[in-house]
Amino acid sequence: MLSKMLSPVLRALPALALITGLSTTAASAQNAEGYWQGVQKAGVLRCGAAVAPPYVMRDPASGEYSGFFADLCREFADVLKVKPEFVDTTWDNIVAGLQAGKWDLSLALNRTPARAMAVQFSVPAMEYQISLAYNKENPKIPAGATSVADIDNKDVTLAVMSGTAQDKAITAAVKNATILRLPGNDETRLAVVSRRADILVDASDTNQLFTQSNPDWAVALNPTPALAKQGVAFGLPHQLSASDVEVVNIFLEEKVATGHVEELIKKAVDEVLKSAQ
Repeated sequence: MLSKMLSPVLRALPALALITGLSTTAASAQNAEGYWQGVQKAGVLRCGAAVAPPYVMRDPASGEYSGFFADLCREFADVLKVKPEFVDTTWDNIVAGLQAGKWDLSLALNRTPARAMAVQFSVPAMEYQISLAYNKENPKIPAGATSVADIDNKDVTLAVMSGTAQDKAITAAVKNATILRLPGNDETRLAVVSRRADILVDASDTNQLFTQSNPDWAVALNPTPALAKQGVAFGLPHQLSASDVEVVNIFLEEKVATGHVEELIKKAVDEVLKSAQ
């Protein structure tokens, strides 16, 4: 009796196994589709953009983005044959937004171990270090200053963009100076120009633009030991497969090796200097 009851079940097992196998195969095929194929189906590459000249710039009147990382976003979109879309964000939110799937790439993200636990990175498009820009006539800054320790005094105020790599680096390095955290690059520069702050803490190439725009009084110091030396890269979603990451890496490696990134940087620097005139 028991064998008669089990016989239909046993006969059904091969069919069930076949159905299960087909379902598993279909799921595997779906999962095998790469992230960038999904972007191609959507027709849009979303790039999270926080302003930091000359990396990323935004025209307040037109809303148009420029800067060499904005150009790289457009060029990678061309590779994928999709439209680029810039999503405005801040440095405080640029990692969280990528984690939340609000965009596909974060532009001009410094590669740090803490960020690498939350997102992935492409290979660097360029190397980055932090410098200190200030008024050479400021009596609070010693004439022979070479290190952060030389300017880490209680009467010194340091202006820095909130949430950036330079914010994290200077916060860890100073014990006595006051840190003035501001939302954007314009605000930090204005703080030093107006003497609300004594020192601008920013990327060395960005501070070079600042000193070139104010040659009569502004100077910059690359401290020894260095505050930070990191690669600047695309931030990528954490779930990307190795092959998906390789797509971006191959794209960037060629742009760097041919000197194209260097050309884009020069174009962006010229744009910043022209707008400052």
